[in-house]
Amino acid sequence: MDYKKTLNLPNTAFPMKGNLAQREPEQLKKWTEMDLYSQIRQAAAGRPPFILHDGPPYANGEIHIGHAVNKVLKDIIIKAKTLGGYDAPYVPGWDCHGLPIELMVEKKIGKAGVKVSPAVFRKACREYAAKQVGIQKEAFIRLGILGDWENPYLTMDYQFEADIVRSLAKINQNGHIVAGAKPVHWCTDCGSALAEAEVEYEDKHSPAIDVRFQVIDEQRFMAACHHAPEHEGHGPLSVVIWTTTPWTLPANQGVALNPELEYVVVQCPTERLVLAEALLKDAMLRYGLDDYHVIAYCTGAALEHQLLQHPFYDRQVPIILGDHVTTDAGTGAVHTAPGHGQEDYVVGQKYGLPVDNPVGGDGVFLPSTELFAGEHVFNANPHVLEVLEARGKLVHQHALLHSYPHCWRHKTPIIFRATAQWFISMNQNHLRSQALDEVKRVDWIPEWGQARIESMLEGRPDWCISRQRTWGVPITFFIHKETRALHPRTAELIEAVALRIEQQGIEAWFELDKAELLGADADAYDKMTDTL
Repeated sequence: MDYKKTLNLPNTAFPMKGNLAQREPEQLKKWTEMDLYSQIRQAAAGRPPFILHDGPPYANGEIHIGHAVNKVLKDIIIKAKTLGGYDAPYVPGWDCHGLPIELMVEKKIGKAGVKVSPAVFRKACREYAAKQVGIQKEAFIRLGILGDWENPYLTMDYQFEADIVRSLAKINQNGHIVAGAKPVHWCTDCGSALAEAEVEYEDKHSPAIDVRFQVIDEQRFMAACHHAPEHEGHGPLSVVIWTTTPWTLPANQGVALNPELEYVVVQCPTERLVLAEALLKDAMLRYGLDDYHVIAYCTGAALEHQLLQHPFYDRQVPIILGDHVTTDAGTGAVHTAPGHGQEDYVVGQKYGLPVDNPVGGDGVFLPSTELFAGEHVFNANPHVLEVLEARGKLVHQHALLHSYPHCWRHKTPIIFRATAQWFISMNQNHLRSQALDEVKRVDWIPEWGQARIESMLEGRPDWCISRQRTWGVPITFFIHKETRALHPRTAELIEAVALRIEQQGIEAWFELDKAELLGADADAYDKMTDTL
């Protein structure tokens, strides 16, 4: 008896055996030949729209598991929404500008302006990005992701570049763009500013040092403190700061105290030291001192404007007040270099402190930097300690392992460095408050996402949008050579540039003779070379 005929087996229109390695390409070919994506668009016409905003990947290298997970999950959502009765299009795109692409091209042909001209370098970047788009596109299609693969958006398309420039003009017209010499994250390997999103934090060993800033007028200083009559102590009087960035001391312009904290004057065997009361025991333990006692008390506020001697330069620096000073670590006295830190900059502006930046874009001290000219900042730390030791200003030093910002691409430590940059201001013209209002109009899933975004917006510093790079959409501004003000016809000029970019790409700006647009004003204005 033939028992096979007695079995009730399923009868399907597709083979029972998967054989996916062979059949998946066949299925993909069939979808392409029947133009399945276009058929779905036609069938879904008129339905409620569902738009998934997909951040584009960099056009750089083969796709990896992160790309696959990202795209497959989004493809599932789009297909599910389509089956659920929505018109859910998907237009893929690629980010074709920026540092990752520049780094790959540099490996092949060298740095722009060094081994090749900037124009040749940009051409090579465009060709490299186009090749990478083709490689990644083929891989995404192989994953079975449906989309308008014949018409993707590329940020290096001439029209796209022109529209980016037009968006810059709109942001400027809305009063959100400001120029300033503010400290920004700076990668000395990139030679460029970095945005918050381009910074990663890794553990790093740094020299943690306690440094004496000697008081100029001891009598006036002690008069601001509470102490027993005729018990002012003896020996030099110094405020002790603690820092993990010795290389920033050449740029020091002040010492910050917390106005609400209690500070003490401590009599040590040969000197008097000033530090926060809450950190006294930890500091004395760090210094290995047992023989000490407190001779005076005062609040930080009482010491405002007292003058101190810089530890190795012939200049006096003031005591200033700042709420950013805490008792988490150190001495409660913070060395302040407005050119090398965001909080230092903010408090420095309040007191009118100079924004000194003695460091070049390559991380090397400028020739005018006394004692340390020509040294790279990270290599200069031991020399700074030697100078402090020789001048009797180093109280203590030890190695500290702490979280430190690194460049997302080079994986190397970065610095804060004050440079002339362009920013989107969060407070000018109420951008922060407007953004927070808009957050409340969004339905958040899960709900805790709203609190997270609100917290980020509330604490967000101004956004540095300028980069000192070669391959990127240019900041198409003309700046007055003397006043540094934007040209009064900026909106009109940017539109004229955008029309040229539509025809020639970003090279239209870099090759532009400013006299063509500015006429007689050309000699009075600089053409920006920074990119977005």
